Amino acid sequence: MIASHYAEPLERSIAAPAAVRAEASEDAEALAQLSPGDPFRMLDNSLGWAWGYAGAEGRVGYVRSEAVSPVP
Repeated sequence: MIASHYAEPLERSIAAPAAVRAEASEDAEALAQLSPGDPFRMLDNSLGWAWGYAGAEGRVGYVRSEAVSPVP
């Protein structure tokens, strides 16, 4: 399979403690916990949820948008 285009992740950091969730919902399974300062590579941000990957393991999931900030 060949992808016609790729999304370049935006380098961000976590501003407040946040859970990485399996889906864009507070009721979704929490896959990991992130701490302030943890890196987050954002691929999409819509409807209050940022989707991307975080941590050394590259855990993929959703984080509340307000928990994500630009890297200083």
